[in-house]
Amino acid sequence: MKILCVWEHNGNDSILYAENFVGAFTRGASLQICRDKMVGEIKSYLKWLGEKSTDNFTVEIVQEKSSELNIRDADTDVLFNSERTKLSNAEYEHLKKIALKSAQSFLDLYNSIPDKSSTCLQARKTFYGAMPRTASEMYEHTKNVNSYYFGEIGVDVDNSGDILKCRNCGFELLEKTSDFLQNKVLEGSYGELWSVRKVLRRFIWHDRIHAKAMYRMAVKTFCDKSIGNIFEFMV
Repeated sequence: MKILCVWEHNGNDSILYAENFVGAFTRGASLQICRDKMVGEIKSYLKWLGEKSTDNFTVEIVQEKSSELNIRDADTDVLFNSERTKLSNAEYEHLKKIALKSAQSFLDLYNSIPDKSSTCLQARKTFYGAMPRTASEMYEHTKNVNSYYFGEIGVDVDNSGDILKCRNCGFELLEKTSDFLQNKVLEGSYGELWSVRKVLRRFIWHDRIHAKAMYRMAVKTFCDKSIGNIFEFMV
């Protein structure tokens, strides 16, 4: 099975996105490091979805984006070529289902953390400000991209409620627009290009980044590997 990948990079810093496994990704100091991690990422992603995997994966680069952004901090602006095409209602519903499952998994992981204000992580600055260090900070940061992502495709929604509720509210408002399945490419903030497909992918990808970080932080802080252990994709 081919893993079709989009490679975004800045010098030696790379993110490799799996185009045909929406939201799956690897990061590393080089393309080769990212490639070496990708099969393991896809296996854990499929396990999280409850789908069968295989040992017969190959990685194929189908698009490359050279960027001036802080790729090592997961700053990104790439629009996949495949994210420019129209959506069928069936495909939209499938991708939305994964995005909502991702929000629920993230919420469940957060709720499993025994002390949401404790952390072993040192302070560090990123492109968007101070790096979230506690479970509470990671959760709020991840939840609060809701209004930003939906806003980039013209959907006016806030971040009220938990991560699942506010994301579901955004989808409900999106679906009230008559032509959302046309998947128009729109220019959003800072000249970045967006589409409905990209928003769906970005939600799942962003959840994965911060779920993995929250899991690693919690295991190290509380010396308890059982935290969130039902979410294999976070390990």
